[in-house]
Amino acid sequence: MKLLLVVAAALIDADGRVLLSQRPKGKALEGLWEFPGGKIDANERPEDALIRELREELGIVVKTPCLAPLTFASHAYEDFHLLMQLYVCRKWEGMAEPLDGQALKWVRPKDMRAYPMPPADEPLIPHLEDLLG
Repeated sequence: MKLLLVVAAALIDADGRVLLSQRPKGKALEGLWEFPGGKIDANERPEDALIRELREELGIVVKTPCLAPLTFASHAYEDFHLLMQLYVCRKWEGMAEPLDGQALKWVRPKDMRAYPMPPADEPLIPHLEDLLG
């Protein structure tokens, strides 16, 4: 089974809310809410991949020292196994905009279960609840 390495960010605003991104129509798992991020390219460091993905998806600039690893998720989908590293980020430049046609929503961790998520993202919620209360 193919192993897919991905990175994601819990972007946390000044009010303790986390940014969720809705997968656009036409993509796998369309309509589900997830943490922004994406695939790690060959020979790419996870932090560099996340910085690139956040710039491409949201138009924000993140610096490596502003990324703190929090936890990871490991989930077997039908065609591949996903290993996702989740980083926390509280500081970035610019305003997050939906550059891929996705919807964005700032959500408190205690309210995240109201947003349907891919199976790999759901186990990350308790870690954010513990971090942010």
